[in-house]
Formats: sequence, C-alpha cells, structure tokens
Amino acid sequence: MAKSLISLVLLCASLLAQVTGSGTPTAGDGGNARASSVQSVNSVIEWNRTLLVIVRTPGAQLPTIHSTRSFAILHAGIQPGGYQLTPPNFAAADFTQWPQVTPFALARADEFRPGPPPELTSDEYTSVFDEVKSLGFIHSTTRTPEQTLIGTFWNGNIQDFWNEIAQTAALRHHLNLAQSARLFALLNISLADTAIAFFDAKYTYQFWRPVTAIQMAGSDGNPSTEPNPAWLPLTTKTAPDPAYPGAHSAISAAGAEVLQFYFGKRFTFDVTSESLAGVTRHFSSFSAAAEEAGLSRIYAGQHFRSDHVAGKGLGRQVAESVDETILLPM
Repeated sequence: MAKSLISLVLLCASLLAQVTGSGTPTAGDGGNARASSVQSVNSVIEWNRTLLVIVRTPGAQLPTIHSTRSFAILHAGIQPGGYQLTPPNFAAADFTQWPQVTPFALARADEFRPGPPPELTSDEYTSVFDEVKSLGFIHSTTRTPEQTLIGTFWNGNIQDFWNEIAQTAALRHHLNLAQSARLFALLNISLADTAIAFFDAKYTYQFWRPVTAIQMAGSDGNPSTEPNPAWLPLTTKTAPDPAYPGAHSAISAAGAEVLQFYFGKRFTFDVTSESLAGVTRHFSSFSAAAEEAGLSRIYAGQHFRSDHVAGKGLGRQVAESVDETILLPM
C-alpha cells in the first residue's frame, strides 16, 4: 500500500471514528449481534463525507495534488475484500517495504508465493468467514476455554517462540558449538526468508482482515455472510497488515520443518508464553506446536483458516529450500 494511501486512510479512519462513534460488542457468538448506534451507518458514505471535510479544510489538501486523486485513492482502498486499516485503533500498515528486502537464501521474494485467497462469493470463503466470526469474536460463546487459552498463549512474536523451542532441543541433544551455530543459522535464515515471502504475498493480495470482513459483510456480494458492525476479535486489536497468508502459520511451519530436519519428527518439549506469564504448553512434536500456533490466530480472531493453510504451505516450502541449498554439511 502506498504511503500516501496509508496516511489518507488513517486520517479518514480517525475522523470517521469521531463521526460514528465506537460500537460496543454484545455477548454471543457474533452471528447476529448489532450495535444500534452503527446499524444504519453506510460506511462508504461516511468515509466520503469525512474526506469532503478534509478537502474543504484550508491547507489540509496539498495544492500540488488534485483532490480527485484523493477521492480515487480512498474509494479504491474500500472495495470489498481489500485490506483496510483495522478498528479499534486503525494502526498504519507495517513492513510495507519488506517484499523488497533481499532474501538470504531464496532467489526472490515471490519464489513460493501462494495462489490467491478464496473469492468472496465462494463456499470456501463463506466457511472460513463463519468459522472466525464465531470462534474469534471477543465475546464468543462457541470458543472453548482451551481455544481461548490457545488464542492468547501464542499472541506474541512468533519467531521468539521458535528460537526458544530450538534452544530446548539443542540443549536436550547436547549440541556442541559448531552444531548449535549451524542449527540456529538454518532456523533463523528460514524464518527471515519466510517473513520476506509472506509480506510479498500479503501486499500482493491485500486481503482484508476478519474484523473488516465481518463488520462490512453487507458489501461483499455474498448473501451467505451476515455483517456484525460491532464485531471485534478476542485480542481486541488486529495485526497491522493484510490477512493472507498468516504470519504465525508461515513462521511456525518453517520453524518446525527446520527442527524436524535436524532432530526428527518426535520430540517432547514445553513452550513458555510471551503474553501469559508463567504459562507453558506441552507438545510431543514440532509439527503439533506449529499447527496449534497457526490455529491460535483463528481463535484470536486474527485470521481466516485459508490464511492459515496458505501460510503453512509457504513456510514449509521456504524452509525446505533453505535446508537443501545453504549450510550443507561438509
């Protein structure tokens, strides 16, 4: 997303929040909950009104930029399915430059770019929409206590978790200095190139996050998706980048692939949470931890299952490529 678009949309979002107010989530599974204060709001009209206020304010519109471009940028940014800055904080999109970073091992950022996300009118989209709408809602009654714990447990920098897991495995297997150096190089080059690859895909497809999709479902052209203008995720705020593919899923799949390559598939270990002090979870394989970390983002209301599936595939492909091309044993 261009810097000018980010700035414009963020400004409009901030003003729009003042115009419409914030809906208060209601209890339930998110299926039919509505906030009466926002029920009649047409978001496209409100954004347009907000931009009219901006362009009619002396000095707000640069004299070297024709206002027709501002209107075009704004409305291009709110076609259905496109990524938008997410409520309630409308944080600016981050790492927009990361697709241009030179990978350590990949030939190019888009080497393993996944295919596009599901069409908004497809059965697959309806299914993944309904799942996260129900399970990821801040006041969900369908999410189990275990899923709530999982959704919160992994809510941190996912690369930190996989470096902790690698430490546990290295110490358990009594790796020497050279072996440890090679392991952590393989792991972190894989994670770094996976991040470049998933940001390339995210900013190529620009797919909206669940909070936007659910609040604005009335505009998606799919009669099977019901909007809830008051919907917010379990974690309240949403990560500030497009949804597809999922970062937690991609990083975790890459991390598990490297560690399985090094230690085999079966390994028993505990992981400590960054967001829940003193809480640990127990796993009997690297792949089990990776799968749970990816699914946690559905329970947290951050991702659709299609984001998770695409992220897993991308992370595995990147890690396999790194394992096969660099730091080979002499």
